[in-house]
Amino acid sequence: MDEHGIPLSLVVTGANRYDVSQLEAVLDGRVVIPPKNTEQNLCADKGYTGNPAMKIIEAHDYIPHVKKRGEEIESKKNIPGYHPKRWIVELAHSWLNRFRKLLVRFEKQSDSYEALIHLACAIICWRKIKKVSIIYG
Repeated sequence: MDEHGIPLSLVVTGANRYDVSQLEAVLDGRVVIPPKNTEQNLCADKGYTGNPAMKIIEAHDYIPHVKKRGEEIESKKNIPGYHPKRWIVELAHSWLNRFRKLLVRFEKQSDSYEALIHLACAIICWRKIKKVSIIYG
C-alpha cells in the first residue's frame, strides 16, 4: 500500500505462512515503480525485524521503519498530533473484505482467486482516483 491506501503489490499465499517470508515477492511485484530520486519509506511491525528482512528492504531502496510492539501507542500518548502509519494496511484489508466474494474463498484454483483479488484492488484504485479527482478537480 502507498500512503493513500492504494494497493501497489499483491501476493497470494496460505494463511499459515509468515508475512516476512513473502517480503521479497511483495516488493518485487510492485506495479508502480517510484522515480529514482524519491525517498521511499517502508513502515512495518515487529514481524519484520532481523537482518534478512532489513537487507531485503534496503536492497529495494526503502528506508525501514520497523516499530516494536507498543511503540506506536507510546508515541501516540507522548507526541501531540501523532498519527500511526500501519493502519493503512489494515484499512485496505477491510476494503478487500467488503467484497463478499473474497471474504470466504470458494475458488479451488489459486489463479481464479488471485484474479478476483486483482479486480477488487483495481476497483479500490478506481474509487481512490475518483475521490482524488473530485477533490482536486
